[in-house]
Amino acid sequence: MNYFLFSPDLTYPLIISFFLCVLLVILAQVFPSLSGRSDDTKAVQAMHLHLTPRVGGVAIFGALVCGAFFAPHVIRQSYIAFLAGTSLLFFVGLREDLGLRVSPRLRMMAILVTSLIVMAILDTSLQRIGNVYVNQLLQLWFIGIPFTLLITAGVSNGFNLVDGVNGLASMTAFGASVAIALIAHLSGDAPMASVSMIVAAVTLGFLVVNYPFGLIFLGDAGAYVLGFVICWIGIIVIARVPEVSPWAVLMTMFWPIADTLLAMYRRLRARRSVMMADRLHAHQLVMRAIETCFIGHGRRQIANPLTTLFLAPFIVAPQIAAVLLWDNNLAAFFAVFVFLALFFWSFGFALAAAKRYRLRPQASQSFGAGTAADVDHDQRPRVKTSVGTH
Repeated sequence: MNYFLFSPDLTYPLIISFFLCVLLVILAQVFPSLSGRSDDTKAVQAMHLHLTPRVGGVAIFGALVCGAFFAPHVIRQSYIAFLAGTSLLFFVGLREDLGLRVSPRLRMMAILVTSLIVMAILDTSLQRIGNVYVNQLLQLWFIGIPFTLLITAGVSNGFNLVDGVNGLASMTAFGASVAIALIAHLSGDAPMASVSMIVAAVTLGFLVVNYPFGLIFLGDAGAYVLGFVICWIGIIVIARVPEVSPWAVLMTMFWPIADTLLAMYRRLRARRSVMMADRLHAHQLVMRAIETCFIGHGRRQIANPLTTLFLAPFIVAPQIAAVLLWDNNLAAFFAVFVFLALFFWSFGFALAAAKRYRLRPQASQSFGAGTAADVDHDQRPRVKTSVGTH
């Protein structure tokens, strides 16, 4: 089968994903457990006000499995084997989504074990980043395998961390999938371009139900699986096409990676566990700023989707750069660090502005007690978890 971006074949995984999401929204009215735990809206990182179905991962994974019928014949067996290996991560995430608590460490262990399984199935790992000396080190299994585990765990967890407002994680995943598909297409790897577009179609089917009203959430299963699958598609393209820049592929997933690095930095700086949640992710600051400065409090149903709309250009810009620099490793390397510097600087600027705003007499109530507590790094959050849910 030979298809790419707008092939009619891609409508099938999109439609399957969409109708599975709609079905899950309906079923959640009958089975409340599909909406998770009653205390989810009180979590320190929560960005929603009402219990909502958190099993979007079922639609994502189910549609990806159905996508095997539309995958290129030449890699269909590998596609099926890959999803079979990924099922471990899906079921661990789903258990958390159904309200059966799974610790952050156990979820991280599931990502690492799943990556090991996939490496064994595909006989592939990340063995180059564009520097000849580092590439030689990555050829050694005792360096290459841990490095691959680090990257896949970071990206998977990163997608979970940015899954905080309606459409943010799924829009990021859709853009990353399309960008990787374009890179694969430009490099001549048509089969992987097709697979990446299947992921994009599945994600879009979920996105139209999730955004703007948040009728269903990705949950841990959906966020982890999307991040994991997209990361591995990128690794496979890097392995199959020597001309593809690893740094360009990394840029397609820039936002979740940058958010993860920033979360680790600020928690370590505050001498907290890196797995302890806070309310200082970029999307959380932006949403509270929108509420405070523009639309007022008590209108989160509007501020939530507006946050994704506001952040969209910043998420898409690195993905566009990735496509433009797909075969220019040096330029892609510098672009990554330019975007990273801008990301950290923007966060520092926003945090400083929030602190200044809190000093204003009329701001003591308007910016929110939660924000005040979390801007001060000596204030401990209430919930110990690394889940990045709404």
